[in-house]
Order: sequence, then structure tokens, then C-alpha cells
Amino acid sequence: MVFLPAQFLSFFFLIFGFGLLIKGADFLVEGGISLAKRYKIPNIVIGMTIVAIGTSAPELVVNIISSLNGSGELAFGNVIGSNISNILLVLGISAIIYPLNVDRLTVLRDIPYSLVATVVCFFMVISSAFITRIDGVILLVFFSYFLFYTFFNKNLGSQNLDVDEIKDVKVKRAVVSMSFIVLGILGLMLGGKLVIDGATQIAKSFGISESIIGLTIVAIGTSLPELATSVVASLKKQTDIAIGNIIGSNIFNLLWILGLSAIIRPIKISSFAYFDVTFAAMATLVLFLFLYTIKQYKLTRLHGILFLCLYLGYLLTMFVR
Repeated sequence: MVFLPAQFLSFFFLIFGFGLLIKGADFLVEGGISLAKRYKIPNIVIGMTIVAIGTSAPELVVNIISSLNGSGELAFGNVIGSNISNILLVLGISAIIYPLNVDRLTVLRDIPYSLVATVVCFFMVISSAFITRIDGVILLVFFSYFLFYTFFNKNLGSQNLDVDEIKDVKVKRAVVSMSFIVLGILGLMLGGKLVIDGATQIAKSFGISESIIGLTIVAIGTSLPELATSVVASLKKQTDIAIGNIIGSNIFNLLWILGLSAIIRPIKISSFAYFDVTFAAMATLVLFLFLYTIKQYKLTRLHGILFLCLYLGYLLTMFVR
């Protein structure tokens, strides 16, 4: 296969766009945390809003731009592909680095809710060739319920809150914090545009569907913040944070990002979407069963290896489509 200059340029745009997305999210989070701490906003509120949004900002921006450009398959593939890579790739690598001890509340509440969200999405896919605006509203209602229940649940732990990230941010002057936020938003917007342009050009030049590009390259690229956060948490042996971030991100992706994308413009579903959503549901179910059947609620290194093997198997299916 010969790479033409235009194809090299598309890959450069894609990689540079990912860099801008990640750095833009970092700037947005740092500026937002600094501003929130200046006005004495509690850490738990910061974690559930600024940190959560910042971590999922790359997927959100990519999907909004995809929807506005009419690239619905890319938007859908990005969400489903990110969720699959989060569970099998990110958690697989994290568990191999250090076995993951998982909070009981995450196993009994958050993972089942993520599975329910995936099943709801599956029924939307099989009922129509589109994720409609009404479907988008339904997804946002599910997301609102999850936020309400999580925020007001008296048993809420700190497993989904990256406390170290909040503590490490120093309080800056308000104008500096706002500058960070503005630069972060600009980086996200430009990075998202470059990723979409690069991905669509790669798909066209190699004759690959936008759905497959979204499920693989774009999904892995937009999952880099989750990968970085989870790997660092595993290295620090803060394993509850590693898995808490992943499950929270998957719920955010399916309900908030996909819902908002569908409201902006109904998302056309590819003929392979049934398999992809089913695989995402199966990956979530396998995660739940692994944790639930082991009463210590622990993902071992063997589980991590199995997850990586499943992910490689999923990628191989792309070549037979």
C-alpha cells in the first residue's frame, strides 16, 4: 500500500488534532478547577462536573462536530468504540499493571447502569436506521436521572473523584483561570475539527467506512485521557479511581454525548452497528460478571490479559467486514 502526500497530511492532522484535544481538555480542567477553588466550591462538585466533563471533552467535541458535518456514522462509532476500548483496552492495561480493587457501589450500581444504558441504545439501533432526536431526549433523561441519583445518594463514595488531580491544581488569579478555560475550549474546537477532517479524509482515501474509522482510530484517540488517567491511577495503586473514571466515562458517552449528538442531528446507523452495540454490551456484562462472581470485587492480571485478547479479536473483525 502506497501512502500519498495527501494521506500523510491527513494522518498528521489526525495526530495533531488528538494532541490539541488532550491539551485543550487539560487546560479546561485546570482553569475550571482553579476558578472553582477560588470560589470555595466543594471537591465533590468539581469532580462530578469539571473533571468529568474535561475527561470526556474530546469525545463530546468530536461528536458535536461530526453531527454538524452530517458524519453520523463517525459520531456513533466514536461513542461505541470508545466504550469498548475503555473496558477492554484501558481496563485491560490497567489491570495488568496492578490488579484493580473495585468499590462495591461501582459493581452493584454504576456498572449495571452502564449495561442498561447500552441495552437501551441497542433497542434504539434495532428499531430504526437512525438514532432520532426523540431517542436523544430519552438518553438525556436517563443521564439526568443518573446524575441526580449519584449526586444525592448518601452512600456516594469518592471512587469516581480524582482527588489528587484537584489538589494538585493551584489557585490562580481569576483572569489567568479564565485564560486557561478559553485556551482549552479553543484547543478542543480546533483539535476536534482536525480529527474529523483527518479521519474522514483517511476513510475516503482508503475506501473505509467512517463507522470503522470512528470505532477504531478516533475511538482510541479520544480515549487517551481515560487511558492516561487509569494507568497513572494503577501505578499509584489508586485502583478505585481507575475503574471509576472508566465506568463514569462510558455512561457519559452513551447517554450525554450520544444523546446530545442525536438532538443536533439524527444519527444514521451503519449495517454493522448491531454487532458493535452488542459487543459493547457483552464487554460490560463480562466486566460485571468477573467482578460480581469474585466477592472481593477485583480485576486480576489474568482478567486484564483476557480483556486485551477480546479487544484484539474485536479489531480483527474489522478486516472481515
